[in-house]
Amino acid sequence: MNPSANASNWRQARKLLCIRLDNLGDVVMTTPAIRALKETRPSCHLTLLTSASASRVAPLVAEIDDVITYDAPWMKSATTRQNSQPDWKVIERLRRGNFDGAVIFTVFNHNPLPAALLAFLADIPLRLGHCRENPHNLLTDWIREPDLESETRHEVRRQLDLVEAIGFRSQTDTVILRVTEKNQLAAIHKLRETGLNISRPWVVIHPGSSAPSRRYMPEGFAEVARRLTVEDNLQIVFTGDRDETALVESIQAMSGRSYSLAGHLTIEEMAGVLQISPLLISNNASPVHLAAGLGTPVVVLSALTNPQHAPWNVPSRVLSHDVPCKYCYKTICPEGHHNCLRLITPSTVIEAARSLLQETAIRQDTPARIG
Repeated sequence: MNPSANASNWRQARKLLCIRLDNLGDVVMTTPAIRALKETRPSCHLTLLTSASASRVAPLVAEIDDVITYDAPWMKSATTRQNSQPDWKVIERLRRGNFDGAVIFTVFNHNPLPAALLAFLADIPLRLGHCRENPHNLLTDWIREPDLESETRHEVRRQLDLVEAIGFRSQTDTVILRVTEKNQLAAIHKLRETGLNISRPWVVIHPGSSAPSRRYMPEGFAEVARRLTVEDNLQIVFTGDRDETALVESIQAMSGRSYSLAGHLTIEEMAGVLQISPLLISNNASPVHLAAGLGTPVVVLSALTNPQHAPWNVPSRVLSHDVPCKYCYKTICPEGHHNCLRLITPSTVIEAARSLLQETAIRQDTPARIG
């Protein structure tokens, strides 16, 4: 159905469900569209249905009123299970929620129909999503998906376009995340506990990523950290999830003096660290999108797997090496050579960091923005 035909029904909705079942960074890039829903219909109650791992970002998003976690079996991150009881339980919970509409947010090469069926079985009367094939009754409002080869919109723009189809718009398309004073102070405390002198220049390096195809070599990060320490007198703070602690330790062993918060930060505390950091150097991973929501400059080592996930509306340098196999959309390099990342030299990363630090030097003297 033409979404414009249902626009008035959407604008009268009192309870809306935002479905985004993949990763934390994907939820962050969806927040401008979520804000558009809230700005257009301020009185509506917004619930986010998302994976357990991605739900951690919800406290940073002012527009989200409630969160339901659900690890959908059709998502690649789902754990193996033997029955459908969790699926029926979430359907029943959604039914009890009496939602007026469900907006299904997906990356462009994911099929929205399983999530649409979930909303349909929960008797949610309005259901909006992008879809490549005709969804028939599963979506009441269908935005036809362009062909794979012609899809070039940034993920943020893609989701904004979806909600604009039913008349929901925001005054800004920027990712905006909030950090409470409590989490800001906790982040500063943990930085100081490592021995970092927060009054001296420092940068954050995040060497991990959920996808192997998006990981720059540990020895490359080690050389970047070592040279920035020796040549630029910068303090280096490494971050990472608990399962990335060994990776960070191996890089530290090669790079010399540095500090690590790997495995020691909640998402809120990570946001607190990034909020006051002069610079983030990272693979294309969720901290890049957190940084964008906090106005933190980013040097991103961007594997050419997906052109839609660059830093959004923030000072940045996006580094990659052009390869014939670019835009493969794979989590594991299908060629096995990782040349789109491996051929980026540490000197290139260092020069990008230096130029961006010089360009944004005023940030180092700017008080933290606490929401």
